[in-house]
Amino acid sequence: MPDDGKAGELHGPETLGIVGSEFAEVDVRVDTTANGPRLRLEDVRTGRVRFLDALELETIVWLPEGHLQQLLDPSADRWRESARP
Repeated sequence: MPDDGKAGELHGPETLGIVGSEFAEVDVRVDTTANGPRLRLEDVRTGRVRFLDALELETIVWLPEGHLQQLLDPSADRWRESARP
């Protein structure tokens, strides 16, 4: 984003890029259409979108390693019929 003298101010969704591996691809953007900036995460394969605000992101940072590992099991939610939007 060009420096226009308004440091820290964002206007509309700013694309940060796609984070991908052999298991997943996620389009990552900063969304400013709500009360404050938040991350907009979109599963490239399915189009499913999730927004994370600063508190949710900080919570992920502070999770003990074992808690995050439990979330990475795709059979827990992603591969179940009832989990589909």
